[in-house]
Amino acid sequence: MPGLVNIKDLSLEELGGEVTALGLAKFRAAQIADWMHRKGAASFDEITNVPKEMREKLAGKFSPGGLVVLDKKVSSGGEAVKFLLQLGDGQAVESVLMLYHYGYTACLSTQVGCRMGCKLCASGLNGLVRNLTPGELIDQIWAMQKASGQHIGRIVLMGSGEPLDNYANTIKFLGLVSAPYGLGIGQRHITLSTCGIVPRIYDLLQLHLAITLAVSLHAPNNALRNQLVPINRVYPLEKLLPACRAYAKGTGRRVSFEYALLGGVNDQAAQAKELAGILRGIHCHVNLIPANPVPERGIASSGAREVQAFKQILEKAGYPVTVRREMGLDIDAACGQLRRRIMGSDKP
Repeated sequence: MPGLVNIKDLSLEELGGEVTALGLAKFRAAQIADWMHRKGAASFDEITNVPKEMREKLAGKFSPGGLVVLDKKVSSGGEAVKFLLQLGDGQAVESVLMLYHYGYTACLSTQVGCRMGCKLCASGLNGLVRNLTPGELIDQIWAMQKASGQHIGRIVLMGSGEPLDNYANTIKFLGLVSAPYGLGIGQRHITLSTCGIVPRIYDLLQLHLAITLAVSLHAPNNALRNQLVPINRVYPLEKLLPACRAYAKGTGRRVSFEYALLGGVNDQAAQAKELAGILRGIHCHVNLIPANPVPERGIASSGAREVQAFKQILEKAGYPVTVRREMGLDIDAACGQLRRRIMGSDKP
């Protein structure tokens, strides 16, 4: 219900405090968490091992959460399904279910819109509307699992929004989704993508999480990155790269640098060599992404020959490199194409 706190926003400890405040036994918190987080109950009435009187008290103070599937598009190959999901306040976000050889991965949105203004991405075309709560991130997973009948075992926070611009809610979500009373998705199966909010990378480092940090780099120098990723004007490469180096060293986990290849913009041999130079000494992996069409941004992708040439230069310099297998391009579900849409419309 609008105006009520989504009960999935609460950790088990917080739920224990709320339960006792309602005059109920604290052990009931574990039962409620099991039903709401691990089983994805759509209503408090589904909590069959809790007395009706207690369920009514919960319903008077909390919402069970849950998102409405407004639209669903399946890619021609069936490997990606994009969902348009309505939030409790009427806003909507897009999430993507992707099939890989190891199982299903959910690409989740962390904000309604985005304020980063990256020139390679459609998510920020209309700016930021609001942050999503931890429960709303969990509800995206449950909405896709219920609609598809498939189990989701991995998460990438690469949908609409900048996760580190919604830091507190994102961190709380990571704890909830990996908790034993929740979906139990291990942190090693979660990737968080950021365009480079440097102070938050250092904050993340202090938590020593087992997640993979992916940094949207897209340029080998400040002049070009200032144009493509505006946050670089605040946190230029001289600040971002040391933060990435510290993160990799402090966590023991390599950083994944995302580099979208734009035809004639950042895909030349000299730029590949420049990229190899600035990443020296960072425990990392480079993920090359043939840029996907975003008409409003005037983006043109690099050709296959340029992609391979760029890859070979980085590999010769000693970097592990992959070229991302793009999924859902025909349904605008590929990297950089998600956006907040008006319900029932293709307009952003």
